Amino acid sequence: MSLLLHSPAFTSGKRVPKRHTGDGEDLSPPLTWTGVPTAAQELALIADDPDAPTAEPWIHWVIYKIPVATEGIVEGVPPVAQPRFPATAIQGTNSWGSVGYRGPAPPRGHGVHRYFFKLYALDRCLDLPDGLDKSGLLERMEGHIVAHCELMGTYERS
Repeated sequence: MSLLLHSPAFTSGKRVPKRHTGDGEDLSPPLTWTGVPTAAQELALIADDPDAPTAEPWIHWVIYKIPVATEGIVEGVPPVAQPRFPATAIQGTNSWGSVGYRGPAPPRGHGVHRYFFKLYALDRCLDLPDGLDKSGLLERMEGHIVAHCELMGTYERS
């Protein structure tokens, strides 16, 4: 069985609902996963937009130290470093310089953007500080990723 990431809010390749965007309530979408490898000790998730008009993808969410026993993330994780659920999880810094999830908000008239939610299964529990950004997390996960998968949603502002 391979690691798979789903959302009850949207299907892969389809539009992210407005409530999960900067035009709506800006709530993190609910996510579920299956197929976590037995070698995995913890999980991490990064959401980004490679279509942003910036040199690097725009980072919407960094959350790590997710317990492998967790089967998903609820909708609307509060934008705090250490949310209550998932237990032990830590949220890192997004491209706005804040902690937690910020939803799609591409420039008006810029076309359809793709939003990749990437789940990583790690072979050990890493000693990670609060507030890591995407590059800091990826650097510390290097050599410890036993599986990964992604879910892609789209969004466009007219």
